[in-house]
Amino acid sequence: MEFEGRRYLVTGGTRGIGAAIVKRFADAGAHVMTSARTEPVDKVRSVFYIQADVSTPEGCEALVSAVKENWCHIDGIVHVVGGSSAPSGGFSVLDDEEWYKALNQNLMPAVRLDRDLLPLMLLQGKGSIIHISSIQRTLPLYESTIAYAAAKSALSNYSKGLSKEVGPKEVRVNSIAPGWVQTDASVALIDRLAANAGSDFETARNGLMQSLGGIPIHWAARFFRRGCRACCIFNIRQSRLHPWCGICD
Repeated sequence: MEFEGRRYLVTGGTRGIGAAIVKRFADAGAHVMTSARTEPVDKVRSVFYIQADVSTPEGCEALVSAVKENWCHIDGIVHVVGGSSAPSGGFSVLDDEEWYKALNQNLMPAVRLDRDLLPLMLLQGKGSIIHISSIQRTLPLYESTIAYAAAKSALSNYSKGLSKEVGPKEVRVNSIAPGWVQTDASVALIDRLAANAGSDFETARNGLMQSLGGIPIHWAARFFRRGCRACCIFNIRQSRLHPWCGICD
C-alpha cells in the first residue's frame, strides 16, 4: 500500500481535518500516532492514540516520549492541532490570556514538537513535516479571531524559515493554508458570530465567507485532482509546492 511501513505523527487527529488525515494514512497502511486532549469514542483501528494537551510543554513532552518509546524512527509529522475559542468583539476584548492561548494552541505545539523530533529525521537523512496554517494568515477576521490569525501567520513564517534550514538536509517542510472547512469547531465559531451580531447561522456564515473572499466559483473551470494534499506532499520530491490554488508553501 501507499504508506505501508511508514510512521506518521498527526496532532489533533480525533476531529475535523486531523481525523480525516489520520484515517487516510491508516487506510494507506501507515503506522499512525495521534494526540488529543480526550480519547475519541470511535477510534480508527491500528491507530495509536495518546491523550495529551499539546498546547502545554508537558503535553508535548508526553507525546515526544510516546514517539521515542514506541518507534525506532519517524517518517513525518502533520501539525493539525489549533483553533480559536476567543470571544467576539474585536481587538479590545482580547486580553493577554486570549493572546497567549492563541499562540499556545496554534504555534507553540509545532515549535516544541519539531524541536524534539526533527533531529531524528536529520539523523535519518529524510523526513517530512507539514504545518496546517489557515487562510486567515493573510485574511484575518478581526471580529473574533485576530489572535488566531496572527498565530497562524507566525506558524506560516516559522514553517518557511524551517524549510530553508532543513530542506538541504533532505527534510521537507510545507505549510498548508486551507480555507473555511465545516467542522465542529468552525460551526461553533459561526454560532458565536451570530450570537454577537444578533443574526442567524446562515447570515453569519455568509458574512464569514464574504470576509474570506467568497466562494471561488472560477475554480470549477479548472481541473484539479481532489484528495488529501497532506498525504500527497509526502510523496513529492521537492522542498516547495505551488499548485494553482496557491495554498501550499
